[in-house]
Amino acid sequence: MGLFGKVCDKEERELGRHEAPGMCPYCKGKVEAVDYEGRWRLCFMPVCFTVKRKYFCTLCSKRLVFVLMAQKF
Repeated sequence: MGLFGKVCDKEERELGRHEAPGMCPYCKGKVEAVDYEGRWRLCFMPVCFTVKRKYFCTLCSKRLVFVLMAQKF
């Protein structure tokens, strides 16, 4: 990474967890939604602030990505 890795920094903080609808396609376990707050910094100055939601299985702990299928009319 060199100098770029020392100048830029990303900080993530967990905001909360709650049960999400659906089930894991791998083990049929329950899905949990986790809300994260992310902050990018450049030379200690805040550049970007984002809130994201990630989905995980409670049994196998795999990260799940939901894909919406386009419908043809």
